[in-house]
Amino acid sequence: MRKNDISGVDFLLVLILLTRLPMPVLQKQRFARHAHATWAFPFAGVAVAVPACLSAAILLRAGLNPMLAAGIALLMQTLLTGAMHEDGLADTADGFWGGFTRERRLEIMKDSQIGTYGVLALILTIGLRWMAYAGLLAAGAVWALLPVAMLSRAMMPAVMAALPNARATGLSSAVGRPPWRNCGLGLAIATLAAVLILGWTAWGPLLAMCVVTAVIAATAQTKIGGQTGDVLGATQQLSELVGLLCLTAALS
Repeated sequence: MRKNDISGVDFLLVLILLTRLPMPVLQKQRFARHAHATWAFPFAGVAVAVPACLSAAILLRAGLNPMLAAGIALLMQTLLTGAMHEDGLADTADGFWGGFTRERRLEIMKDSQIGTYGVLALILTIGLRWMAYAGLLAAGAVWALLPVAMLSRAMMPAVMAALPNARATGLSSAVGRPPWRNCGLGLAIATLAAVLILGWTAWGPLLAMCVVTAVIAATAQTKIGGQTGDVLGATQQLSELVGLLCLTAALS
Protein backbone atom coordinates (compact mmCIF):
# COMPACT_ATOMS: atom_id res chain seq x y z
CA MET A 1 0.00 0.00 0.00
CA ARG A 2 1.17 3.52 -0.72
CA LYS A 3 1.77 5.82 2.21
CA ASN A 4 -1.30 7.99 1.60
CA ASP A 5 -3.67 5.06 0.95
CA ILE A 6 -4.55 4.55 4.61
CA SER A 7 -4.94 6.94 7.51
CA GLY A 8 -6.38 6.88 11.01
CA VAL A 9 -8.96 9.49 9.98
CA ASP A 10 -10.44 6.97 7.53
CA PHE A 11 -12.31 5.27 10.38
CA LEU A 12 -14.09 8.51 11.25
CA LEU A 13 -14.82 9.30 7.60
CA VAL A 14 -16.43 5.91 7.08
CA LEU A 15 -18.54 6.13 10.22
CA ILE A 16 -19.69 9.64 9.24
CA LEU A 17 -20.58 8.41 5.75
CA LEU A 18 -22.25 5.07 6.55
CA THR A 19 -23.72 5.46 10.05
CA ARG A 20 -25.69 7.93 12.13
CA LEU A 21 -23.41 7.60 15.13
CA PRO A 22 -22.34 10.90 16.75
CA MET A 23 -18.89 11.78 15.43
CA PRO A 24 -16.49 14.68 15.98
CA VAL A 25 -16.52 17.49 13.43
CA LEU A 26 -13.71 17.13 10.87
CA GLN A 27 -12.03 19.80 8.83
CA LYS A 28 -13.46 20.10 5.31
CA GLN A 29 -10.23 19.05 3.60
CA ARG A 30 -10.33 15.71 5.42
CA PHE A 31 -13.29 14.65 3.29
CA ALA A 32 -11.08 14.68 0.21
CA ARG A 33 -9.86 11.27 1.48
CA HIS A 34 -13.26 9.64 1.11
CA ALA A 35 -12.29 7.51 -1.90
CA HIS A 36 -9.15 6.24 -0.17
CA ALA A 37 -11.10 5.61 3.07
CA THR A 38 -13.19 2.90 1.40
CA TRP A 39 -10.77 0.24 2.68
CA ALA A 40 -12.31 0.90 6.13
CA PHE A 41 -15.92 0.29 5.01
CA PRO A 42 -16.06 -3.06 6.87
CA PHE A 43 -15.57 -1.22 10.16
CA ALA A 44 -18.91 0.51 9.63
CA GLY A 45 -20.32 -3.00 9.69
CA VAL A 46 -18.60 -3.57 13.03
CA ALA A 47 -20.07 -0.33 14.42
CA VAL A 48 -23.65 -1.34 13.65
CA ALA A 49 -23.45 -5.13 14.03
CA VAL A 50 -21.73 -5.32 17.43
CA PRO A 51 -24.54 -3.45 19.25
CA ALA A 52 -27.11 -5.51 17.34
CA CYS A 53 -25.45 -8.82 18.26
CA LEU A 54 -25.00 -7.76 21.88
CA SER A 55 -28.65 -6.79 22.16
CA ALA A 56 -29.70 -10.12 20.65
CA ALA A 57 -27.47 -12.03 23.09
CA ILE A 58 -28.88 -10.13 26.07
CA LEU A 59 -32.46 -10.59 24.93
CA LEU A 60 -31.97 -14.32 24.38
CA ARG A 61 -30.45 -14.65 27.83
CA ALA A 62 -33.45 -12.80 29.25
CA GLY A 63 -35.74 -15.40 27.75
CA LEU A 64 -36.97 -13.66 24.58
CA ASN A 65 -37.56 -16.00 21.65
CA PRO A 66 -35.12 -15.86 18.68
CA MET A 67 -37.64 -14.32 16.28
CA LEU A 68 -38.24 -11.27 18.48
CA ALA A 69 -34.55 -10.95 19.39
CA ALA A 70 -33.64 -11.03 15.68
CA GLY A 71 -36.23 -8.37 14.88
CA ILE A 72 -34.90 -6.03 17.55
CA ALA A 73 -31.31 -6.62 16.41
CA LEU A 74 -32.20 -5.71 12.83
CA LEU A 75 -34.13 -2.68 14.07
CA MET A 76 -31.02 -1.52 15.92
CA GLN A 77 -28.94 -1.91 12.77
CA THR A 78 -31.45 0.15 10.82
CA LEU A 79 -31.46 2.92 13.41
CA LEU A 80 -27.66 3.06 13.52
CA THR A 81 -27.44 3.46 9.74
CA GLY A 82 -30.44 5.75 9.40
CA ALA A 83 -31.91 3.17 6.98
CA MET A 84 -29.69 4.63 4.25
CA HIS A 85 -29.00 1.24 2.65
CA GLU A 86 -32.67 0.25 2.77
CA ASP A 87 -33.52 3.57 1.11
CA GLY A 88 -30.98 2.84 -1.63
CA LEU A 89 -32.46 -0.60 -2.23
CA ALA A 90 -35.98 0.79 -2.55
CA ASP A 91 -34.89 3.56 -4.93
CA THR A 92 -32.90 1.11 -7.04
CA ALA A 93 -35.83 -1.30 -7.34
CA ASP A 94 -38.17 1.52 -8.34
CA GLY A 95 -35.75 2.99 -10.84
CA PHE A 96 -34.48 -0.17 -12.49
CA TRP A 97 -37.93 -1.63 -13.09
CA GLY A 98 -40.11 1.47 -13.12
CA GLY A 99 -38.44 3.25 -16.04
CA PHE A 100 -37.77 2.34 -19.65
CA THR A 101 -34.86 4.66 -20.39
CA ARG A 102 -31.64 5.48 -18.56
CA GLU A 103 -32.74 9.06 -17.95
CA ARG A 104 -36.14 8.04 -16.59
CA ARG A 105 -34.62 5.42 -14.29
CA LEU A 106 -32.21 7.94 -12.81
CA GLU A 107 -35.06 10.41 -12.39
CA ILE A 108 -37.14 7.85 -10.50
CA MET A 109 -34.19 6.90 -8.29
CA LYS A 110 -33.74 10.55 -7.32
CA ASP A 111 -37.43 10.95 -6.45
CA SER A 112 -38.05 10.87 -2.68
CA GLN A 113 -41.34 9.01 -3.13
CA ILE A 114 -41.37 5.21 -2.96
CA GLY A 115 -43.18 3.03 -5.49
CA THR A 116 -44.52 -0.50 -5.65
CA TYR A 117 -41.19 -2.10 -6.59
CA GLY A 118 -39.45 -0.36 -3.71
CA VAL A 119 -42.10 -1.40 -1.20
CA LEU A 120 -41.97 -5.01 -2.32
CA ALA A 121 -38.16 -5.02 -2.23
CA LEU A 122 -38.15 -3.75 1.36
CA ILE A 123 -40.86 -6.14 2.57
CA LEU A 124 -39.20 -9.19 1.05
CA THR A 125 -35.59 -8.40 1.99
CA ILE A 126 -36.32 -7.27 5.54
CA GLY A 127 -38.60 -10.25 6.09
CA LEU A 128 -36.01 -12.71 4.77
CA ARG A 129 -33.16 -11.10 6.75
CA TRP A 130 -35.31 -11.26 9.88
CA MET A 131 -36.14 -14.94 9.44
CA ALA A 132 -32.57 -15.84 8.51
CA TYR A 133 -31.08 -14.15 11.57
CA ALA A 134 -33.75 -15.71 13.78
CA GLY A 135 -32.66 -19.10 12.45
CA LEU A 136 -29.05 -18.29 13.24
CA LEU A 137 -29.96 -17.18 16.77
CA ALA A 138 -31.90 -20.41 17.28
CA ALA A 139 -28.78 -22.30 16.18
CA GLY A 140 -26.64 -20.37 18.68
CA ALA A 141 -24.81 -18.32 16.04
CA VAL A 142 -25.43 -14.97 17.75
CA TRP A 143 -22.35 -13.29 16.24
CA ALA A 144 -22.93 -14.47 12.67
CA LEU A 145 -24.39 -11.07 11.80
CA LEU A 146 -21.01 -9.38 12.40
CA PRO A 147 -18.93 -10.94 9.57
CA VAL A 148 -21.87 -10.65 7.17
CA ALA A 149 -22.21 -6.95 8.00
CA MET A 150 -18.50 -6.47 7.36
CA LEU A 151 -18.44 -8.42 4.11
CA SER A 152 -21.54 -6.71 2.72
CA ARG A 153 -19.91 -3.31 3.21
CA ALA A 154 -16.67 -4.54 1.65
CA MET A 155 -18.67 -5.27 -1.52
CA MET A 156 -19.66 -1.64 -2.00
CA PRO A 157 -16.20 -0.24 -2.88
CA ALA A 158 -15.77 -2.95 -5.52
CA VAL A 159 -18.86 -1.67 -7.33
CA MET A 160 -17.59 1.90 -6.95
CA ALA A 161 -14.27 0.96 -8.51
CA ALA A 162 -15.71 -1.23 -11.27
CA LEU A 163 -18.36 1.16 -12.58
CA PRO A 164 -18.34 4.86 -13.47
CA ASN A 165 -20.72 7.23 -11.71
CA ALA A 166 -24.07 7.20 -13.47
CA ARG A 167 -24.62 10.87 -12.66
CA ALA A 168 -22.29 13.78 -11.94
CA THR A 169 -23.96 14.57 -8.61
CA GLY A 170 -24.93 12.55 -5.57
CA LEU A 171 -23.25 10.80 -2.66
CA SER A 172 -21.27 8.26 -4.66
CA SER A 173 -20.01 10.93 -7.04
CA ALA A 174 -18.94 13.09 -4.11
CA VAL A 175 -16.97 10.22 -2.56
CA GLY A 176 -15.13 9.44 -5.79
CA ARG A 177 -13.78 6.29 -7.40
CA PRO A 178 -11.59 4.29 -5.01
CA PRO A 179 -8.32 2.57 -5.99
CA TRP A 180 -8.63 -1.18 -6.44
CA ARG A 181 -5.91 -1.79 -3.85
CA ASN A 182 -8.05 -0.08 -1.20
CA CYS A 183 -11.04 -2.21 -2.19
CA GLY A 184 -8.89 -5.33 -1.92
CA LEU A 185 -7.64 -4.36 1.52
CA GLY A 186 -11.17 -3.84 2.80
CA LEU A 187 -12.30 -7.19 1.40
CA ALA A 188 -9.25 -8.92 2.91
CA ILE A 189 -10.00 -7.45 6.34
CA ALA A 190 -13.64 -8.52 6.18
CA THR A 191 -12.72 -11.99 4.90
CA LEU A 192 -10.17 -12.51 7.69
CA ALA A 193 -12.74 -11.50 10.30
CA ALA A 194 -15.30 -13.85 8.75
CA VAL A 195 -12.91 -16.81 8.79
CA LEU A 196 -11.87 -16.11 12.38
CA ILE A 197 -15.51 -15.97 13.52
CA LEU A 198 -17.11 -18.59 11.29
CA GLY A 199 -14.22 -20.85 10.27
CA TRP A 200 -14.41 -22.53 6.88
CA THR A 201 -18.17 -21.92 6.86
CA ALA A 202 -17.39 -18.33 5.82
CA TRP A 203 -16.28 -19.23 2.29
CA GLY A 204 -19.73 -20.25 0.99
CA PRO A 205 -21.45 -16.98 1.98
CA LEU A 206 -18.46 -14.99 0.73
CA LEU A 207 -18.64 -16.59 -2.70
CA ALA A 208 -22.41 -16.08 -2.88
CA MET A 209 -22.05 -12.42 -1.86
CA CYS A 210 -19.42 -11.85 -4.56
CA VAL A 211 -21.71 -13.38 -7.19
CA VAL A 212 -24.66 -11.22 -6.11
CA THR A 213 -22.46 -8.12 -6.17
CA ALA A 214 -21.29 -8.94 -9.70
CA VAL A 215 -24.91 -9.40 -10.83
CA ILE A 216 -25.94 -6.06 -9.31
CA ALA A 217 -22.99 -4.31 -10.95
CA ALA A 218 -23.80 -5.84 -14.35
CA THR A 219 -27.47 -4.88 -13.99
CA ALA A 220 -26.58 -1.32 -12.99
CA GLN A 221 -24.27 -0.98 -16.00
CA THR A 222 -27.06 -2.17 -18.29
CA LYS A 223 -29.86 -0.13 -16.72
CA ILE A 224 -28.20 3.21 -15.96
CA GLY A 225 -24.66 3.01 -17.34
CA GLY A 226 -22.91 3.00 -13.97
CA GLN A 227 -23.47 3.19 -10.24
CA THR A 228 -25.01 5.59 -7.74
CA GLY A 229 -25.29 5.73 -3.97
CA ASP A 230 -28.62 3.93 -4.29
CA VAL A 231 -26.98 1.06 -6.18
CA LEU A 232 -24.36 0.80 -3.44
CA GLY A 233 -27.11 0.61 -0.82
CA ALA A 234 -28.81 -2.15 -2.78
CA THR A 235 -25.47 -3.97 -3.00
CA GLN A 236 -25.09 -3.89 0.78
CA GLN A 237 -28.64 -5.04 1.44
CA LEU A 238 -28.79 -7.86 -1.09
CA SER A 239 -25.31 -9.20 -0.34
CA GLU A 240 -26.10 -9.19 3.39
CA LEU A 241 -29.35 -11.05 2.72
CA VAL A 242 -27.61 -13.71 0.63
CA GLY A 243 -24.87 -14.08 3.24
CA LEU A 244 -27.40 -14.59 6.02
CA LEU A 245 -29.38 -17.11 3.98
CA CYS A 246 -26.24 -19.10 3.17
CA LEU A 247 -25.18 -19.15 6.80
CA THR A 248 -28.65 -20.18 7.91
CA ALA A 249 -28.56 -23.12 5.51
CA ALA A 250 -25.08 -24.10 6.71
CA LEU A 251 -25.53 -23.69 10.47
CA SER A 252 -29.19 -24.39 11.19
